[in-house]
Amino acid sequence: MSACGGGGGGGGSTGGGTTPTPVNYNYAPADAARFLLQAQFAFKDTDLAALNAKGYDGWLTAQFNTPANQTGVAWMNAQGHNIPTSDGNYFGSSPGDFMIWHALMTDTDQLRKRCALAVSEMMVASLNPLGGWWPSYVIAGYWDTLNAHVFGNFRTLLEQVTLTPAIGAFLNTAGNLKEDPATGREPDENYAREVMQLFTIGLYELNIDGTPKTDLLGNKKETYTQSDISNLARVFTGYDWDWSKVTWTNVSWLDYDVPSTEFATSPMAFNADNHSMLEVKFLGVTIPANTPGPDALKIALDTLFNHPNVGPFFGRQMIQRLVTSNPSPAYVSRVAAKFNDNGSGVRGDLKAVWRAILLDDEARTLPTNSTAGKLREPMIRLAQFARTFDVYSTNGKWEIYDLSGSGWGIGQSPLRSPSVFNFFRPGYVPPQTAIAANGDVAPEFQLHNETTVAGFINFFTSVMQDGYGDVKPDYTAMMPNISNSQALLDWMNLHLSANQVSPATIALIKAAIDVHPIDASSTDFNKRDRICNCILLLMSCPEYLIQK
Repeated sequence: MSACGGGGGGGGSTGGGTTPTPVNYNYAPADAARFLLQAQFAFKDTDLAALNAKGYDGWLTAQFNTPANQTGVAWMNAQGHNIPTSDGNYFGSSPGDFMIWHALMTDTDQLRKRCALAVSEMMVASLNPLGGWWPSYVIAGYWDTLNAHVFGNFRTLLEQVTLTPAIGAFLNTAGNLKEDPATGREPDENYAREVMQLFTIGLYELNIDGTPKTDLLGNKKETYTQSDISNLARVFTGYDWDWSKVTWTNVSWLDYDVPSTEFATSPMAFNADNHSMLEVKFLGVTIPANTPGPDALKIALDTLFNHPNVGPFFGRQMIQRLVTSNPSPAYVSRVAAKFNDNGSGVRGDLKAVWRAILLDDEARTLPTNSTAGKLREPMIRLAQFARTFDVYSTNGKWEIYDLSGSGWGIGQSPLRSPSVFNFFRPGYVPPQTAIAANGDVAPEFQLHNETTVAGFINFFTSVMQDGYGDVKPDYTAMMPNISNSQALLDWMNLHLSANQVSPATIALIKAAIDVHPIDASSTDFNKRDRICNCILLLMSCPEYLIQK
């Protein structure tokens, strides 16, 4: 059955030293495309061939074993962004935008990047409020941390994210000081609150299927109290940016020296003099007084990691980012079970979690429910367009800036969440809609309104035609079918939506396109215009916007 399209990896050895017979899984093109558009931003025909050769499971194994691409920090260094210039680039954030757009649009380790982006929307650090020295490097260090550990163990990922300078600046652990009875100062509670509420366990106790536990009166049971927050805050004192590897450059246009970027990309350093030595009691665990800071951090993070909420809390949100806004409790339960035990007794194995999310029957079966699936995020749409239509940079700079604006922009920009609560809440419900009436959620719809819809189309219309600064699309591969609108639309439908735009909608788009016939003698402008019109109409229709 595997060779007819079931799950599983490649064929096994036949024994006796003979060469294994190659297996071709012969997935239906729409099924293969649907899988790839959940696991990646976009795909080429070579990806379809690799998937059919390896099978879903084997393809995932190959992706997990693929080395990571160049880090964001290394890419920015290669661009010279780490060299101080008289325009004050050391205080600028834009290179961080260039870095992340370049990664999302060009890096070949797409599964890693897709999963890292999903985690960045749960364990949030944002470039928006970062100030001081080298904010672009601070966010690049955070992004590189996600990429380095997103195929590892959740416990390691949690600790490494906790110690990033980006989280230190964004959630106030950098420079967080112990209590001072003389002044009444208490440790900052921001990260203690958010690491529980948003990064690990959530507000309410959960069953393994993600549904809330309730008391005898039907009330939800809270996972932590204010006392838990105040106690846990003591653990996160004594950490600050690590300046030990930094060198300082004297520049002619300033009366002070400029530091190098190592502090922005290294884990925060611990200073015992600034760490609270008081006893910590939270979530039923006691960290004794005078416990050294690194030991207290280990106990605290181990406690969070081993909390029964983490599997369903993390698993459900990752399902929402990759597959569907409303996974069934059974789907969440299966993913959480793999978080709890990967089959070899290991808790928190993220490869097992991604595999469970993408190979689950609920992910691999095309739903018929009209409210199934998820709204494609604007930044995912733009990355998909870029990869599908071979976007390139004329000078290698990839100068795409913050696109959060809704007037002329896409209403979202990666690593620029407006708050620690992400661009949207996982439980957001569009008011007065069929979604609300069904008791469902639609997180991405928190970004979706009349202004952002029009803004995206206006922005997209311009970018499709002329590119964005040095970043341009290349439609050469589309030209052989330029006179055949049906062939153009069929190719785009498969590669952009996994054939989820209905024949009726394709027929409407074709009728509009065919008003202006094109043949080999047509001008290059008219040929390009036809391609852009096909893309715009297809990527603006609801059947594309909702990914199932």
